[in-house]
Amino acid sequence: MRTRGTLRLATRGSDLARRQASLVKSALEDRRYEVELVTVETTGDQIRDELIHRLGKTGAFVRELDEHVLEGDLDAAVHSMKDMPTEQPTKLVTAAVPERGTPGDALVTPDGTTLEELPEGSVVGTSSLRRRAQLLSERPDLTIEPLRGNVDTRLEKLLAPALQAEHQRRSEADSERKASTGDEEFEPEFDRTVDEWFDDLPELEKQALGREVETEYDAIVLAEAGLERSGVTHAVDYQRLPTNSFVPAPGQGALAVTAVDSETAREIQSAIDHPRSRVETTVERTLLAELGGGCIAPIGVYAVVQGEYAHTRVSVFDRDGEESVAATRDLPVETYAEAAREFADDLSERGAAALIERAREDSETPAEEDRPDGK
Repeated sequence: MRTRGTLRLATRGSDLARRQASLVKSALEDRRYEVELVTVETTGDQIRDELIHRLGKTGAFVRELDEHVLEGDLDAAVHSMKDMPTEQPTKLVTAAVPERGTPGDALVTPDGTTLEELPEGSVVGTSSLRRRAQLLSERPDLTIEPLRGNVDTRLEKLLAPALQAEHQRRSEADSERKASTGDEEFEPEFDRTVDEWFDDLPELEKQALGREVETEYDAIVLAEAGLERSGVTHAVDYQRLPTNSFVPAPGQGALAVTAVDSETAREIQSAIDHPRSRVETTVERTLLAELGGGCIAPIGVYAVVQGEYAHTRVSVFDRDGEESVAATRDLPVETYAEAAREFADDLSERGAAALIERAREDSETPAEEDRPDGK
């Protein structure tokens, strides 16, 4: 039991963020710590119509939480590791990386359709540059549309059109039933009323029925760990996308607890740090930092510790998935930093640097609708 009182952890206010912070809270409580979660609203939560890759350039999901820690208001902060900038204040450390969740992506559809089965021209929702490029690399015919919001919101946007159409059909069938004069030949289309059907729907689908949707998506792509931690895997149909072609974002599926470099940080590390997850995600983030792509380029990096080596896969794409540089390499765990630097240099010479620079130029060029003159 801590003698200095309750350990106060900063978290974003979204449902997923609080669920993830609760995992850290429970792990610490299992080690006999008293823990309180403190919700901090971030710039990223306030700007709801901005794309993820633009928000990331300012660390909108991370900065405010860490500022509270640096100022001493809170003891530590819980982040999704993939949201964290590769550079952080010198006084701040990653105190713990709990055991990583599922690292890859999932394609979610209303009816279980796979990526291969999606009809030509299907609309897929994601605001991730990496996912967009990987999807177009596999299926150039797809239309990729932006999609923001928490996990439930995104799922509701996907499910809403089909559910609303079903509700309309059932409502019309109910009206026909009520208008029937008792003719024995009348056979209702459905064996339940619309109210009975609605009452049996999962809560997620009930919420989707009331959602206004501007874009109808045939599928969306999310981190599988997000689906799992949101507790909705049983309520949706999804396909796990292979990590060899859909290489995850560095640190995807992992959480990070940041704290000021102090005895508190060392206590947290001793209590809940998972060494293998720390090594794998550190390798991934080191490569990302060496490549210099940050959140402006479609980059996937995925490492798996196998004995004394971290088997590491990297893919760098252009924005439309037409060009790519990809490679795998076994990096010695003991000298991963130097090995990652050499790997990044090799990738850069093979064309990754040019793709990243092109992505940087694209990110600095206003989109058509963003230009003041509209040209």
